[in-house]
This record gives sequence, C-alpha cells and structure tokens, in this order.
Amino acid sequence: MRFNTSTILSIFLAVFVITGCNDSANKTSSANVDLETKQDSISFVLGFQNGDFLAAEGATDFNYDAYIAGFMNGMEGNESIDEMTRNSLINDFRIQLTEAIKTKNLEEGQAFLAENKTKEGVVETESGLQYKVVEEGTGKSPKAEDTVEVHYEGTLIDGTKFDSSYDRGEPIEFPLNRVIPGWTEGVQLMKEGATYMFYIPSDLAYGENPRPGGVIKPNHTLIFKVELISVK
Repeated sequence: MRFNTSTILSIFLAVFVITGCNDSANKTSSANVDLETKQDSISFVLGFQNGDFLAAEGATDFNYDAYIAGFMNGMEGNESIDEMTRNSLINDFRIQLTEAIKTKNLEEGQAFLAENKTKEGVVETESGLQYKVVEEGTGKSPKAEDTVEVHYEGTLIDGTKFDSSYDRGEPIEFPLNRVIPGWTEGVQLMKEGATYMFYIPSDLAYGENPRPGGVIKPNHTLIFKVELISVK
C-alpha cells in the first residue's frame, strides 16, 4: 500500500521543520513500541508507511519531535500554523525534494555510465548512448521514419524492472521516430534478428519530466534489452 505525496503531507505534515532539521539529538536508528492491540498495530503501520514512502522519495532529514507534535496538533484540530503558511511550507518541501531527487539520480546515472563504458563489449556513441551487442542480426536496419517490431525489457540501474513486452507475451510495433531519442538512435544500429543492450543517459530518455506516478523518476538512466524482430 502506498500513499501519494499530497495525501501524506496533508494528513501528517501539519508542522514541517523550518529550522533544526539536522538535529541528530532528535533521531534514533530505530524506534520500538509495544503493539498490544490491533489499533496499536494499525497506528504503527500507518507511521511505517508514511516513513517508508518519504524515505524512498529521499526525504529523510526531519526533526522527529516537531514531526510528532505536528501530527498530534493535526489530530486534535489545533491549527498552530495557519493554512496559508502550511501550504507554502509543503510547496517548498516538494520543490526541495524534487531537486534532491533530480541531483541524486543524475549523479548516480553518470557514475554508472562512467563505469559501464569500461566493460568489455560496451560501446559509447557521440551522443552518450551506450550499447552492447548480445546477438547480431542478419536482416535490414531501420531508418528513423520506419515502423519496427520489437521485444524489449526495461530496467533502472538498480535492476528494478519497469516494463517488458516479454512479460506481456507479445512484441510491440511503433514508429521509431516517436520514442525516446536513445531508442531512435540505438535501434537504427541494429539489424533484424539482433538483440542489443542499451544504456541510456537521462537526457536521451525522459530527462526531468517522466510520466508522473511511474517507476521512472526525473533524471533516471535507463537500461533496455531490445530484440529487433522486423522492420516495416
């Protein structure tokens, strides 16, 4: 179960820390509590889900005392900070979080590609696209305006799979000039029957604006296994 950022912040972040976010005295490595009743467990799980979501999004720098105080004030209807200020702080938080995610993903992707291009069989093109031949083909190569039929699997650099025609059990067809630049360039290097690995930097993928709510986040480097079945 996952909550979206807006819901979580609206429910739980009645007070966001303006100062003192780096106060290590307010942090512990973990928190233990006796879960004697079902309601105890529900309360714990709601807190866990909130913390797990925010940690996954890169938001780990909190003053826990202020956080809990904000939660209690919200539950009791004590509007200690007015709505306009709350909305402003939450908006600032979202901006900070987004920028942190962009920077983190960009740096991790650059480090991955720098190491990856030193591996045997990996070729880097002038654009920064990297590829590796898994199996060469013998048919024709497509042009950008051609429609191609492919099987593919896409993962993040940490191995998280976000899409696969193999899992759906059928290939996909599309005009080659209607997809991300890394695909348009890379698939033109292939011949029918070939299978390549593509390592696509974020500026040749979805950049800072991937589809909202998806696994792919801003500045993610992507990895694709692509099998070119036919050129139409």
